[in-house]
Amino acid sequence: MAGNVGFGQSPTAVKMVVVNSPSQELALTNLAYCSTHDLRKFAIPGSSTTMVLVGDFAVLSLSSHSEIADGHIALNALQRRNTKVSSGDQISVVTFSPPENCTLNLLILELDNVKAKANKNDQLDATILAEHLRKKFVNQVMTIGQRISFEFLGAKYICTVNRAMVEAQEKSNAIERGIITIETYIVFEVVSSSGIKIINQRETANSNIFRQKEFNLQNLGIGGLDAEFMNIFRRAFASRVFPPHVTNKLGIKYTKGLLLFGPPGTGKTLIARQIGKLLNGREPKVVNGPEVLSKFVGESEKNVRDLFADAEQEQRTRGDQSDLHIIIFDEIDAICKSRGSIHNDTGVHDSLVNQLLSKIDGVDALNNVLLIGMTNRKDLLEDALLRPGRLEVHVEIKLPDEDGRLQILQIHTNKLNENSFLAADVNLRTLAARTKNFSGAELEGAVKSAVSYAMNREISMDDLTKPLTGKNIKVTMNDFLDGVQEIIPLFGASTDDLDQCRLNGIIDCGQKHKDIYEKGTLLVKNFKESKHFPLITFFLGGPAGSGKTAMAATFAIESGFPYVKIVSPNSMNGLSESSKCARIIKVFEDAYRSQLSMIILDDIERLMDYSSIGQRFSNMTLQTLLSLLKKFPPKGNKLLVIGTTREVDFLGSLGMCSTLYAIYHVPTLATEDLRTALKHLNVLAEDDIDVVAEELRDVSLMRLYSILKIASAIESSNGSSGKQKIDINSFYKAFSDAQG
Repeated sequence: MAGNVGFGQSPTAVKMVVVNSPSQELALTNLAYCSTHDLRKFAIPGSSTTMVLVGDFAVLSLSSHSEIADGHIALNALQRRNTKVSSGDQISVVTFSPPENCTLNLLILELDNVKAKANKNDQLDATILAEHLRKKFVNQVMTIGQRISFEFLGAKYICTVNRAMVEAQEKSNAIERGIITIETYIVFEVVSSSGIKIINQRETANSNIFRQKEFNLQNLGIGGLDAEFMNIFRRAFASRVFPPHVTNKLGIKYTKGLLLFGPPGTGKTLIARQIGKLLNGREPKVVNGPEVLSKFVGESEKNVRDLFADAEQEQRTRGDQSDLHIIIFDEIDAICKSRGSIHNDTGVHDSLVNQLLSKIDGVDALNNVLLIGMTNRKDLLEDALLRPGRLEVHVEIKLPDEDGRLQILQIHTNKLNENSFLAADVNLRTLAARTKNFSGAELEGAVKSAVSYAMNREISMDDLTKPLTGKNIKVTMNDFLDGVQEIIPLFGASTDDLDQCRLNGIIDCGQKHKDIYEKGTLLVKNFKESKHFPLITFFLGGPAGSGKTAMAATFAIESGFPYVKIVSPNSMNGLSESSKCARIIKVFEDAYRSQLSMIILDDIERLMDYSSIGQRFSNMTLQTLLSLLKKFPPKGNKLLVIGTTREVDFLGSLGMCSTLYAIYHVPTLATEDLRTALKHLNVLAEDDIDVVAEELRDVSLMRLYSILKIASAIESSNGSSGKQKIDINSFYKAFSDAQG
């Protein structure tokens, strides 16, 4: 917090001659003195206090005294030492106008006796002394490194400002300074040779771990995580708000570790960094897990020890008054995997885990450390690391809901709105509703994409050297909609895969298919609206090519579920049995993170490598599917599973059908169904439809499409590609070719 020149009558620096304070009593006020005439020059209209920046370091409150001549400024001995001047020297003085929010939240003072031979057994009550100093120096500016003299209970002392923490101030290269108030929390340290003993230090403690009295998450750039943040506060920080003697009486220990886990892009790293900014303490150490590893023997363990070295040293010297040391481990699963899970000859990972455990909760456990770990894979972590006393607070950072997405969009469009770049037609609530299952990072990407559209409109491709002012940039609703289309959410619907499953669309195939479609659609609709069924599975059974996959894809597309994934044998070609199971498990685990999900298990018997010869199949895949089809998603989330199969009886013999809500049998096309389908396709002459329907009864839908494609190709080769209808002779030839 650097000082700014105010709006007094002296906007520029004035050279003044330094003189001694008029009296010893006035020297203990920490005020600077000048003539009444000079005081008027530095005064700020409407302000009862006049502050000046003396030299380039000290900010002092200025008062008038009759003994001080014009052009002179009286400084006591410590003030002259602070500003590095002597009596008779000239020094620059300029009006200091305090910026907003510059009140001191925390002030750490180091005490010493004025005289070296003073009483070596002084006992100073921290509660009384803090109250005395707050009253004596209220509304004065304290600067880090500044030395101040004062009298207390008949003895004279010198204090040095070791820390001056302003409420809500972020760490920067600016000089630490702020205004002391009656609410400023003061912590006392002592010079080791002074003999001063501070008592009742803990009794003065109040909520000093935070930089500010309250915080707005959106101002910190965090949206949609109010509930998670309150959980973190209750579990990790509520005990630290109270003085140590209170927690000792309650018989509890401080929380030392916090684990943030969840999908990528949901804000885990952002939360950890903002927690570091919110807390009064040392600058957080941010470590990426892999950075700790080293190729040299013992070096990785040393890197872990070095992270805790500062905290250990400070706890030895300051005890309960030690600052809070925050260590942030990103991708902590890289170094803290379950012991024994990594098979190599070095055992480095196991040794690293042991070293970290001993530092967090070993024999010489530290109370001044908060370890924040972040991971996408909580399941990989060592169990001993997650128990109480270590990383005991586990907070899942989930995908944001609609209100959360609205907050995130407001954060990322705040500057656009402030600078009038946001068009009037932009509706963030509508965008929040359209971006289901978008993470915070993906929403930010959508905003960036939208802005790129607006910027691109202002660029002339004919003259890229033309100067641009950006004044005409307007980001419209269409820009945002285009931006949303460009970002494919990790936990969104696989629209391309779904479209691929029904390239020919859905046609009218008669009453039987219509009944199945209506039953399935109604089931999906009821499941979506129901609050009582978190998991439902149904199968579409029938011969190969009957349209089961296309119908399942249609249910998915029309459902509007935010998360839809297809698990098909074609996507797992070349995978081992265990890799295939891991892939299936991951799809289900991802689905559990969405409030409403759908998974299509296509050709289940092929997923299990089923062979009708001897009825061979993968038991590992079977057991994986059986367990997943019975596992309920987390509370508040719902999962609908649709399976397609040609072997309903076989799956029933394995016990898989016992988990189903229903099985709908998708038949081949009977004569009447085939007639209906051909009329819908409108590719044959009316007179030919009945003949073909009788000839091809009980054909599958896929086979019908294949014959029609071959017939169309024959027409093209005969030079009849312009005809709207397929000739019956071409159709029969195609049918004959398909028969082999």
